[in-house]
Amino acid sequence: MGIAIAVGVQVMAGRLLGLGVGPGDPELLTLKALRLLKAAPVIAFPCLGDSPSFARAIVSDYLSGDQREIAINVPLGGHGGTDAAYTSAAAEIATALDGGDDVAVLCEGDAFLYGSFMYLWSRLSDRYGCEIVPGVSSLLAGPARLARPLAAGNDIVTILPAPLDDAVLAARLADADSAVIMKLGRHLPRIHRLLARLGLEGRSHYIERATLPNEICQPLNALGPAPAPYFSMIVVGRREDAPR
Repeated sequence: MGIAIAVGVQVMAGRLLGLGVGPGDPELLTLKALRLLKAAPVIAFPCLGDSPSFARAIVSDYLSGDQREIAINVPLGGHGGTDAAYTSAAAEIATALDGGDDVAVLCEGDAFLYGSFMYLWSRLSDRYGCEIVPGVSSLLAGPARLARPLAAGNDIVTILPAPLDDAVLAARLADADSAVIMKLGRHLPRIHRLLARLGLEGRSHYIERATLPNEICQPLNALGPAPAPYFSMIVVGRREDAPR
């Protein structure tokens, strides 16, 4: 843990807390994440463009109202602006840590599975004490909401980002007993066509906004051609059978 100097007095630096807050249902927040969240004097969370923070919305009922909040405004489209946003946020969080305050960084799903927290962790963890609390990922919430096992025995589960090109996706799917395709968005129509071409459409299910009131779960072959929101996925099961 680092030490900050303030007016000639040594002040122990605060801890950087990476809290996975789950896929959307506030009741899926872990007890440990809830305890640390309530105790932290400062919270930080990503906001995409001008949209409200989804991570903050998940835990809003648990906030005290007197915690300092640091909004990380991540621009739409990413690229260089994303790097600058996290660099700026890291500097603001470092100031709070140097002052002795713990900072709880909220991250949708799990902090280290495609989680935004890792961009702050890479900038700050070499200077400050850090604790990471795993969260329920949509990777697990989706199959639970479908009530379909994701893996059994020695099954191989493959996680695939939808922006990969078709050749890479097809090769990875060929070796997987089951797969989860994430980050669908505008790629959904292309992924749908690929799975149909591979003969996997009938074994695939679509999940949108898992665990939220406006959740959609349905077989992929019942889905229309429209693009998907970011918080969506396809679960592909190659097995004919399932454990009973």
